[in-house]
Amino acid sequence: MSYKVAAAQVAPAFLDLAGSVAIAERWIAEAGAAGVKLVVFPEAWLPGYPVWLDNAPAAAAWGSPDGKALYRRLFDNSPTLDCPEIAQICAAAKRAGVFVIMGMNEKDGRTLYNTLLYISEDGVITGKHRKLVPTYTERLIHGMGDGSTLTVVDSPTLGKVGGLVCWEHWMPLARQAMHGKHEVVHAAVWPTVSDLHQLGSRSYAFEGRTFVVAVGSVLRRAHLPPPGTFALLDAMPGDQFQSGGSAVIGPDGSYLAGPAGDEEGLVIAEVDPARCTEELMTLDVSGHYARPDVFHLHVDERERQLLTTTATATATAAAEAGTYGAHAAGVGRGQGPDLAPRL
Repeated sequence: MSYKVAAAQVAPAFLDLAGSVAIAERWIAEAGAAGVKLVVFPEAWLPGYPVWLDNAPAAAAWGSPDGKALYRRLFDNSPTLDCPEIAQICAAAKRAGVFVIMGMNEKDGRTLYNTLLYISEDGVITGKHRKLVPTYTERLIHGMGDGSTLTVVDSPTLGKVGGLVCWEHWMPLARQAMHGKHEVVHAAVWPTVSDLHQLGSRSYAFEGRTFVVAVGSVLRRAHLPPPGTFALLDAMPGDQFQSGGSAVIGPDGSYLAGPAGDEEGLVIAEVDPARCTEELMTLDVSGHYARPDVFHLHVDERERQLLTTTATATATAAAEAGTYGAHAAGVGRGQGPDLAPRL
């Protein structure tokens, strides 16, 4: 059955968590009122992509007080998954009856991650994905994700929904791992969906035979904190730092909506999951158009932890022993930490 999806091409309240949540609530409500069933927000949208990394001349200066001040502001306004602000967004999703994929700076312990958060139309967190490799200057801000969050959510109403962040769309093995999970709709989140990013999004749709919601943000100088607040932001030349370009792309690589310009709004299209099946007749990169006798991909989906305790190790060993015993008996196949999917 067909349903509507949308790219939320909107500006956050830059580096202001509470303000950004209020904006998200409004656009989620608008999406619901428009009959949208899935809405996707841009990369690191909550509470704003760190645009100074690419635009401020001294962004990477070692020990810069200005850089530290901005990082502190971002850190202090980045949510944890169990914070009240995320609960507000979950409640907004439930009120609107909309599945939300939120791009965010996720705070976990003392590190930030470039994360996609999946929230069902019932307001329940159903998964997350952390960007595997922060791109270029992002490594000043974000930590690396691991294979445990190569997430595809199997939604009863939407089908299988997944996503990748920005330049992950040029990681061939990450793409293959996701294609093997048979997405119906894929969220491709970017700071701006430039011409190059359009290419990556359309290529992903064609290769994976999936619908792609490619979403970029809008950010102008007027959206930034007042002049004099942060020297690095004041030093950025120009007035436009993120320029939208959002689109919805079909499983044959064609545009269903967009690419949009640089104004705020929802980019909406109707998707029919049956079209994915039709396109699979000619290309299925994890099925009839694959050669597992020649090429083999092993995906390690274990969560990587720096610190473990004796209690943690004992519990993990017991779980693995139970899994392997079940596997030897012919049940529980592929469920253990070391029995990751093989494509």
